[in-house]
Amino acid sequence: MPKTLRKPLKRDVRQNLVGWSMLSIWALGFLAFTLYPIFTSLYYSLSDVVLSGTGIQITFVGLANYRAVFSTAAGFSFLQAVLDFAIEVLVKVPIITVFAIIIAVLLNQKIRFRGFFRAIYFLPVIIASGPVITQLVNQGAATIPLVEQMGIRDWIDATFVPALAHPIASIFDQLIVILWFSGVQILLFIAALQKIDRSVYEAAMIDGAGPWESFWKITMPALKNMVLVSVIFTIINLATFSENPAIVHIKDNMFALETGFGFSSAIAWLYFVVLAMILAVAVLLLSSFGKERRRS
Repeated sequence: MPKTLRKPLKRDVRQNLVGWSMLSIWALGFLAFTLYPIFTSLYYSLSDVVLSGTGIQITFVGLANYRAVFSTAAGFSFLQAVLDFAIEVLVKVPIITVFAIIIAVLLNQKIRFRGFFRAIYFLPVIIASGPVITQLVNQGAATIPLVEQMGIRDWIDATFVPALAHPIASIFDQLIVILWFSGVQILLFIAALQKIDRSVYEAAMIDGAGPWESFWKITMPALKNMVLVSVIFTIINLATFSENPAIVHIKDNMFALETGFGFSSAIAWLYFVVLAMILAVAVLLLSSFGKERRRS
């Protein structure tokens, strides 16, 4: 066909093609490496899976593995780990989000070596893998010695009930690690802050607004959507962390003689359901909070 007869694609069509080409990479990877394991684990959760010298023997048992979660010691231990995780999410997610917002606001200022400091705060995301963090925690690099010297841990144990004392104390025991989880969130908030027109702050300053009023009336409303993204990312990041007690239970039960792949797959799916419920609650709370602020 002659070049003169070819019609150029419209701009929106070109943009859609570019977008779908980017999404197709993830879709192909999901279909090739994730979809089959998902259905396999669901089938295993409904079966008794035995590893032998002749291969894998699978016997369909229905909901027996799920009933075992609520009737065996291994199941009760897993449920306690999930409860501890839910409490830790309730405590750690606000700390990580607030810390990320504060650091993002500071790093968005016109200061010298701003790019260097941004790289420093993001560096733990690159190097702090599960085994690395485990070694740092075991060597005591994740806590602040002043916490032990001031007896803060003992005060927490004496003040709060055990259900709250453990997650609160774990914050001080792993304070450095918790702050390391904020690298991606800091970049997200910096990207959102850079989209705010500086003339809005100048107009607010002319009207007599101080830094505090500008932060709550201009900065935070502009960050509300990114706060939701940050909270979702943080919850998933904590939930999939290799040292998460629930994840550890799933891996330990996988090769245990009294449980095996079937029971491990069952608790993994229950963990997925709990995580989905936590994410749904977080989205509903943040969405309703944003609507109330817009009404006011």
